[in-house]
Amino acid sequence: MAKTIISQNTSHSNDTSRQGELSIWAVWWDAIILLRPAFPQLRIFLWFAVSAAGVTIHIDTLGAVSCIIRALKLKPCFYHALLRNFRGKAVRLDELSALWTQIVLRLFPAPLRVNGRLLIVGDGIKIAKCGQKMPGVKALHQQSATKPPKIMGHSLQAVCLLVHAAQGVIAVPLAMYIHEGVVYANGNWKTLLDKMLTLLGIISIGESYYFIGDAYYAVRTMLKGLLKQGNHIITRVRSNAVARVPYVHDGPRKRGRPQKYGKKIKLASLFKDRKNMQQAASPVYGEKNVILHYVVRDLLWQPVGLLLRFVAVMHPTRGSFILMTTDTTLDPIEIIRAYGLRFKIEFSFKQAVHQIGSFAYRFWMKHMVPQRRGDGNQYLHRKPIEYREAVKRKMHAYHMYIQACVVSHGLLQYLSVMFPELVWKSFGSWLRTIRPGVAPSEFVVAEALRNSLPYFLVNSANQHPFAKFITHKQDIEKTEMHRMAA
Repeated sequence: MAKTIISQNTSHSNDTSRQGELSIWAVWWDAIILLRPAFPQLRIFLWFAVSAAGVTIHIDTLGAVSCIIRALKLKPCFYHALLRNFRGKAVRLDELSALWTQIVLRLFPAPLRVNGRLLIVGDGIKIAKCGQKMPGVKALHQQSATKPPKIMGHSLQAVCLLVHAAQGVIAVPLAMYIHEGVVYANGNWKTLLDKMLTLLGIISIGESYYFIGDAYYAVRTMLKGLLKQGNHIITRVRSNAVARVPYVHDGPRKRGRPQKYGKKIKLASLFKDRKNMQQAASPVYGEKNVILHYVVRDLLWQPVGLLLRFVAVMHPTRGSFILMTTDTTLDPIEIIRAYGLRFKIEFSFKQAVHQIGSFAYRFWMKHMVPQRRGDGNQYLHRKPIEYREAVKRKMHAYHMYIQACVVSHGLLQYLSVMFPELVWKSFGSWLRTIRPGVAPSEFVVAEALRNSLPYFLVNSANQHPFAKFITHKQDIEKTEMHRMAA
């Protein structure tokens, strides 16, 4: 960990010395151009870059494509060109997601590590959608006291990489897929857990990691799947879970299969083991002067038949909870610290909803059979091939838009972490809550990009390919700011 922090500070100092010579849009372009190999043609990539730039600097989320047109002052006739770019089959989404993951590992030189492994956070999110002709929309249940219990919408799962950000930690989104609502084949009974493992395989991290998830992922499918790939999980288990002590043979061994499981233990009973309870300063992110008590036991968990490490934690304000990991060599304090960073993906979702507009898409399917409120999955195995292909194209359009927003979100975080002085220089406004040592937020970076775009287009329209591509498609009557910059 110390080596990682040293390398982070060194690279940051080098980037800081270059910030006076760079334009914030030039840095943005140098990062997104790394995605060029995922696109078969330069023009298709440029339209994708336009989409990412539009969702970065938009001032509203009223329509996915419309807000891009308004943000970049494009001519209305290019609305359908943007739509075709999302719906086209030229780009393979899985290859784009895998390449973006490798770019994130390259752009952020200091990802958070524990025992030399990366920290990957995964979770699901449900987005309300009222369109009757939107594939994948189904009735969903939400377990939240502040949200409606039942909605019609899309159910997505996402994975993020935890990285250092000045004195804090952020979750950089890698991929986000819709995992419910459409069943293409009658024999396809993959669960959300199977699809999460598939998503982790798609992004192809290439390094060993700890997957951090909530209690939903503390099941046999996830544990077996991650261990098969050489990775581990850090999660929370339900309070009614049970485990078993390894059986110790006493005396001569008898015929037959040797006994493996010993006495059954209710994990909630670990909180009564005051004799072995230890205390330590809370390693949870953002907590100071907080003392917690914990006890650690290595027990057999019958669903997987393996020895796992369980940590029962008593927190003075957050209550009692039980953590579990498949890595029995991991220190319990590191387990608590790692799981305490799981909430970072919730902040990432919040920015995706309110700042980026990652779920502002609609893309209705004209010839789709309308969905009624309360309907579940759409089964397509009896539908004509043309209908199934139309649904696949529409789902591909949703995923392409979401991936453009994922890239846009990641680039905002990249500029915030690696070029904070350049961001504040281009911000052009004032905030009361500016604090030294704290990276600027996505809002601040987006505002800096929005303010500097006219100057970038005016000064680079003749030599920069991205600036040239945009300026040739802008509506001259609506570019007053560009004329002011000139």
